[in-house]
Amino acid sequence: MVLLLSRGSARKRAYFERLLESEGPDPLLDAPELLERLLAVRAMLVPSPPLFFYVLVRHSLRQSGLDDRDLADYLAALLLDFGQGERAWRVDWNDDQRHRYLVEILADLDATTGERRFRVMVHLGNYALWLAGLFPDYIAARHLRKGGPDVSYYDALGRRGFGMASDHALASHYGLDALLRTASERFPAVRGALNGLSDRVLFPTAATPDRALRDLGIH
Repeated sequence: MVLLLSRGSARKRAYFERLLESEGPDPLLDAPELLERLLAVRAMLVPSPPLFFYVLVRHSLRQSGLDDRDLADYLAALLLDFGQGERAWRVDWNDDQRHRYLVEILADLDATTGERRFRVMVHLGNYALWLAGLFPDYIAARHLRKGGPDVSYYDALGRRGFGMASDHALASHYGLDALLRTASERFPAVRGALNGLSDRVLFPTAATPDRALRDLGIH
């Protein structure tokens, strides 16, 4: 971060190093120019995946009016985790069941108890956010061509999953109750922030009617 922000200036580098020592990494992580410089890196100096995803999510959330570092940290970890193999389809890495559709997670929720029930609640929120946040054009295309649910369905079930999880005793035990409650209450805004992230970084050349509506702020 110091090298990217200072851009070869010894004076700026000394300033950012003093800032890092006195205030920790947050002022550097929130620097408006950091994201652009991370996206432009084309050299051996590359950010770690956790750093890159945190900055990407943090800046996307702030642009949507969500100034919550814990939420940014949670979502960055979620994107890193769900991007590996079939992890997005499982309640956790060691779970034997795979869920491709939200209705399958709902059925699992009705059939399970104990700590796993809490994990299924969280997974309902996570998976709804993963799909609607990163793949909104896929959802829109299925809705148009095959009569699948639109994004409001994912918003509703995502809010439900996080909301139920936030009220569970284990949420307080793990220190996640406030974070999960925020994710539930602000789900459409969080999903919208991830839509912007997806449009800009994952599918920068895509041109779809649904993306045009997002660019206009219609949904």
